[in-house]
Amino acid sequence: QVKNKAPAEVQITAEQLLREAKERELELLPPPPQQKITDVEELNDYKLRKRKTFEDNIRKNRTVISNWIKYAQWEESLKEIQRARSIYERALDVDYRNVTLWLKYAEMEMKNRQVNHARNIWDRAITTLPRVNQFWYKYTYMEEMLGNVAGSRQVFERWMEWQPEEQAWHSYINFELRYKEVDRARSIYERYILFTALVLVHPDVKNWIKYARFEEKHSYFAHARKVYERAVEFFGEEHMDEHLYVAFAKFEENQKEFERVRVIYKYALDRIPKQDAQNLFKNYTIFEKKFGDRRGIEDIIVSKRRFQYEEEVKANPHNYDAWFDYLRLVESDTDAETVREVYERAIANVPPIQEKRHWKRYIYLWINYALYEELEAKASKRTRQVYQACLELLPHKKFTFAKMWLLYAQFEIRQKNLPLARRALGTSIGKCPKNKLFKGYIELELQLREFDRCRKLYEKFLEFAPENCTSWIKFAELETILGDIDRARAIYELAIGQPRLDMPEVLWKSYIDFEIEQEEYEKTRNLYRRLLQRTQHVKVWISFAQFELSAGREERLPRCRQIYEEANKAMRSCEEKEERVMLLESWRSFEDEFGTDATKERIDKLMPEKIKKRRKLQAEDGSDAGWEEYYDYIFPEDTANQPNLKLLAMAKLWKKQQQESEAAAMDPDKDIDESQT
Repeated sequence: QVKNKAPAEVQITAEQLLREAKERELELLPPPPQQKITDVEELNDYKLRKRKTFEDNIRKNRTVISNWIKYAQWEESLKEIQRARSIYERALDVDYRNVTLWLKYAEMEMKNRQVNHARNIWDRAITTLPRVNQFWYKYTYMEEMLGNVAGSRQVFERWMEWQPEEQAWHSYINFELRYKEVDRARSIYERYILFTALVLVHPDVKNWIKYARFEEKHSYFAHARKVYERAVEFFGEEHMDEHLYVAFAKFEENQKEFERVRVIYKYALDRIPKQDAQNLFKNYTIFEKKFGDRRGIEDIIVSKRRFQYEEEVKANPHNYDAWFDYLRLVESDTDAETVREVYERAIANVPPIQEKRHWKRYIYLWINYALYEELEAKASKRTRQVYQACLELLPHKKFTFAKMWLLYAQFEIRQKNLPLARRALGTSIGKCPKNKLFKGYIELELQLREFDRCRKLYEKFLEFAPENCTSWIKFAELETILGDIDRARAIYELAIGQPRLDMPEVLWKSYIDFEIEQEEYEKTRNLYRRLLQRTQHVKVWISFAQFELSAGREERLPRCRQIYEEANKAMRSCEEKEERVMLLESWRSFEDEFGTDATKERIDKLMPEKIKKRRKLQAEDGSDAGWEEYYDYIFPEDTANQPNLKLLAMAKLWKKQQQESEAAAMDPDKDIDESQT
């Protein structure tokens, strides 16, 4: 029993106990005492104890092969070869599939120069485990080291019957080459090539290349070329590999057969998919740079770019920008048939959606195709066919391209076929009328001086788009040029009478300018009055005043001043104060140039005062967004604002007095000096 159960003064944790135990494990144990055997009895006793230990270990676990190997190696160290052999045999009975056991057994026999025993073991090993390549390598190496070339060859032959992997065949070939047996090596290559062709599902190109290089290395160039040709024939066009053609081309390059090299590269590039021919193309480029002329190098560059464009259009056939680049390339360096083929491939990729925005790039493929046929190929019939095919393809009920119709008509005119051009433009207007088509057709007839046709087209045009002010103006200008003033004036009257116009201000200005050119000032004034009934825009008033200033001779200044007076009265109710300021500025400029002192003083009194104000801003969600400063104009004529103006003037006067009093308070000496003075 423990009398003192109080805790110890120094406490120790479980972690410290474990750490201390681990540290003590690392302490060096004293070496066992050396035992010196002095006579035979002690030796036999030592052997007995060791054998008993080994046997006990084996008895405990027979499947641990390391115990057997240690036992056999110990017997071997005592030169007890027979006992060691017996132990290995017992171990093989336990596990004959253990590769290490066979290797140790054979190495023991070879180490002790028991050649026949070693042969016997290797024979048993390769018979029992024929798929273990290490046995075959060791066996053939032993026979070769013993100088038994025939025996080693016989082992190789036995090995080849098992159809081993590639390295085994090459080991056999290298063995024959070490003894200068080139014919035997060639026959082995033939057997191996035949084996790969018949047995393997996907034969490898590198075996053919090695065979050809073997022939080349031994200066059998005709045989090497024959091997390459057989390889090309064997793989055909379905399983073409760029490495085979690169090796073939380099072989021919070494033989200075440059034309053959060029033919090989071109044959391969035409048949191998582009994505699998990067290395082939790179080597072809290097070859042309070394041995080709400028034309050959350019061909290489062009073919490389063609490959890139082919990949792009294959990845996305509707990438029309890639098609444009591709077509520019082929147009610059290939024949007409190739260019036509690429164009046909390009235009076959019709946009899947019938929306004009998807067709805008596509239509230029047709335009470029037609221009190429006309300008480069000089084939007018094909050009006409291209235009007609494009126009048939377009969905005119949904949208059309006026440029296509106009280009076709211009082409027919260049071919001196005016009826066809008119028929095309007439068809376009009938199927899908557009402003651009009318304008193009009218321009054509104007160039041909067919004014009656122009009149009819303008009538059709204005029936189609009566709101188009430009068309009205052009029609009136045509009549003016032809000298029919009444028709021109009637056209203007019809135009300004339209209920809806896209640019009415341009139309009115053109009509007024027309009357001014005809020096019909009263009609011009009436036009201004009619226009002012529709709009009170400040620019109309200013233009009216300037017209009066330039039109009359004696009464021009009173008339002009009267217009300004009317405008000022009309603009008093205008909410846009900037426009009223603009009017007064124009009036003041007029008075500065032509007025008297009284009129100048009067216009100065009419000028507004510019003041700065603040207004509250609100955000989109209705929250307060702060204050904004802006400028406002206060006109003296506005009686409603007179009290505000008076109050503002009094505030300014009070502020000025305050500033003066503050300045006097800050500088009293100055006031004393002034009083003394």
